[in-house]
Amino acid sequence: MNKIDFSKRNWTVLVLFGLIGQIAWSVENMYFNLFLFETVAPSLQSVTLMVQLSGVVATVVTLVSGTLSDKVGNRRTFISIGYIIWGITVALFGFLSTDLTVKVLGLDSVKAVSVTLGMVIAADCIMTLFGSTANDAGFNAWVTDNTKPQFRGTVEAVVAILPLIAMLIVAGGFGIIVSVIGYKWMFFSLGIVISLCGVVGCFIIKDSKELQKNGTLKDIFFGFKPSVIKGNSKLYKVLLIVGIYGIACQVFMPYLIIYMKEYLGFSVVEYSIVFGFAIIVGAVINLYLGRLSDRKNKSRLLYLAAAVMAVGLAGMYICRFGSKLAVLLTFGVAGFVMITGYIFVSALCGSMIRDNTPENDAGKLQGVRMVFSVLIPMLVGPMIGNAVNKLRNIPLPDMSSADTMTTEYIPAPEIFLVGAILMLATFLIIPTLKTEKENAIKN
Repeated sequence: MNKIDFSKRNWTVLVLFGLIGQIAWSVENMYFNLFLFETVAPSLQSVTLMVQLSGVVATVVTLVSGTLSDKVGNRRTFISIGYIIWGITVALFGFLSTDLTVKVLGLDSVKAVSVTLGMVIAADCIMTLFGSTANDAGFNAWVTDNTKPQFRGTVEAVVAILPLIAMLIVAGGFGIIVSVIGYKWMFFSLGIVISLCGVVGCFIIKDSKELQKNGTLKDIFFGFKPSVIKGNSKLYKVLLIVGIYGIACQVFMPYLIIYMKEYLGFSVVEYSIVFGFAIIVGAVINLYLGRLSDRKNKSRLLYLAAAVMAVGLAGMYICRFGSKLAVLLTFGVAGFVMITGYIFVSALCGSMIRDNTPENDAGKLQGVRMVFSVLIPMLVGPMIGNAVNKLRNIPLPDMSSADTMTTEYIPAPEIFLVGAILMLATFLIIPTLKTEKENAIKN
């Protein structure tokens, strides 16, 4: 077995900042959407727009911040200060409301809803600005700096599991927290935790000794140079797979909790149980699969991972008939299969991306990674998902809660079927991956 040369301090930084960062992103992906849908207006179109704009902001910011962190040869400051400010923006998010808009701006209720929707979307983009600086640009580059190909699959398996643990905590525990203290104080409490994490980072994060100042701000476009793409073809093929995988996820992910609550009729406790079962079992299995990927051909394992996720998504589409208990059980099993494939694809692709990232250029290439993992998926995926929802036009169970200015439909089960089909599309790219590592060029 390969020796893991990763210190206890680095494991602490990885788990702490990885988990807290993923909890923050999970709250954005799940509860920012639910907050908008339940407290401002039941508008899936607004949810879709918020996801899309957030993806654009995240990508642009990561391109700039990642390149700048290379230029100054520093990840620590970007992570620590970024987390502190990120937490503040999350803490303030829950104070937005239609009632506050009416009081402050003196608008009628109809106009106040539209303005509040705009404010919530803008606040999400501001949060994303600092979150992407800290996590997408700083933290991800730090992980690449401090890992080696010999043990990267094992580390990446942990990195891939953290979003699922975060999803478990957020989807389950945060639903109960919201029911007890409300959105405002849930967001406020989370923001404090994120900021405190940043303060801790000022003392425990250390940059890699091998990290050097490298490049200029002109290198924002480094990853789009034809010479770089040609010289690192395997990296970009993996990124293309990540893009397809990301689109498949974003077709259903922004609407998942709303679907379980509105279409399947799950309570907070019920969907928490479903999430808990699927995520815990899927995460345990992937700890083994991550170690396996260090010993086996990662390209070939991608076939298995993508197929498992597609089967799980197909199951989530089918498992909606019968008694409430039957739906809970079958949807939970299908969710477990999907989650297992989801984590494994993410871990394999993440490890292969780091394996094929040119040395000393990890920062400036985080933006390119974001184009494929965030920008394209978050623009295209929700658009496809909402088009499916709109085509099915399944009405809100309680039409009295709808406003004439909003959409009046809920997520449809077909979003999972479309996601499954998209996952199978990765089979067109996987055969083009070479088994040997590509020669990376520096500039």
